[in-house]
Amino acid sequence: MAHKGIGSSTFRSLTVYNYRLWFGGSILSNIGTWMQRTAQDWLVLTELTHHSAMAVGVVMGLQFGPQLLLLPWTGYAADRFDRRKLLIATQAAMGVLALVLGLLVITGQVQVWHVDVLAFLSGCVNAVDMPARQTFVSDLVEDKDLPNAVALNSTSMNAAMMVGPSIAGIVIAAIGSGWAFLINGASFVAVLASLFFLRLGELHPNIRAGQARGNLVEGLCYVRSRPDIKAILWMLFLIGTFGLNFPIFISTMSVSVFHGGADQYGLLTSITAAGTFGGALFAAGRETPQFRLLPIATAIFGVGFALAAIAPNAWLFGVTLVIIGISTLTFTNTTSSLMQLSTPPVMRGRVMALRLAIGVGATPIGAPIVGWVADTLGPRWGLAIGAAAGFAATAVALHHLVRRQ
Repeated sequence: MAHKGIGSSTFRSLTVYNYRLWFGGSILSNIGTWMQRTAQDWLVLTELTHHSAMAVGVVMGLQFGPQLLLLPWTGYAADRFDRRKLLIATQAAMGVLALVLGLLVITGQVQVWHVDVLAFLSGCVNAVDMPARQTFVSDLVEDKDLPNAVALNSTSMNAAMMVGPSIAGIVIAAIGSGWAFLINGASFVAVLASLFFLRLGELHPNIRAGQARGNLVEGLCYVRSRPDIKAILWMLFLIGTFGLNFPIFISTMSVSVFHGGADQYGLLTSITAAGTFGGALFAAGRETPQFRLLPIATAIFGVGFALAAIAPNAWLFGVTLVIIGISTLTFTNTTSSLMQLSTPPVMRGRVMALRLAIGVGATPIGAPIVGWVADTLGPRWGLAIGAAAGFAATAVALHHLVRRQ
């Protein structure tokens, strides 16, 4: 039997025309998105406030809170409506919001409340977009290639995360933060073009949910019957609430501890992405996801945060960010693949919406708390909270594995 090389296994989904087109459009748009995230945090931290980590936490809370707030509708929308048309609407709306913020900054009219309102509106649109975007992958490829396609999606996001913040740092230093928002608004043209040029006859649309009321309740009842999914959701809550507050961790350490500028902040964010890129490639090369990988990933996550909390300089801090990035992507990719592959297609959108609501929507709980700790006790104590979250998630996974045995 011929040996299957890593190239053929890791990138096999790119042989599918529709997925290849979507992948290309997404990576360009993702670069713009990471430029905006970096510029937004920098704008709030250094231009609109006097290094207030809590203000950054509030913006993050407003941006990610709608994932939880709109949960009854977002998963149902992903299951019920044409995902391609839904994505065209959400991607166009996010592009417009980015352009509005960019114009406010460039004209000198921007205030913190503008950023808060636009972050909330963007979060509302993104809450509808994310379940549809994640489950849309199953419309582009067959189920046997789904873990690979999910992992390559993360590779796209994290390749963009390596490039976007660095470009944002250069743009902010050279011509101002407003231009980073305008560039992001323009980048949505790429993903919209990919959606318009898909070969519709080659899509694999799944069975859609009915129009009956109570679909969210049906999804919750399904999750209650699955101990493995419940364990994953508890882990996502811990990691998402207290661990995935990278804008707060990196910006406060860069500015307050290592006394760097926008270029150092962008570089440290890109270093984190280098780790997540490696984790994404590792996940893409795996044929099937395994639950037992989760406690390993979360334990490494906790160790990485513990080391970051005691890092004496920016370079060693950057090394710990690589460790954190690899473990983060291994954890998030594995949970996404496990939940999609083990869930019936008719329930997939609601289950993934619940995953996103807990993993991302819990940020409004954790971000202001972590921001307050970083302001009051210092950025290193904020990182200690991230370490505790990783170790707590590991305990949840081990508990489930012991009960399963």
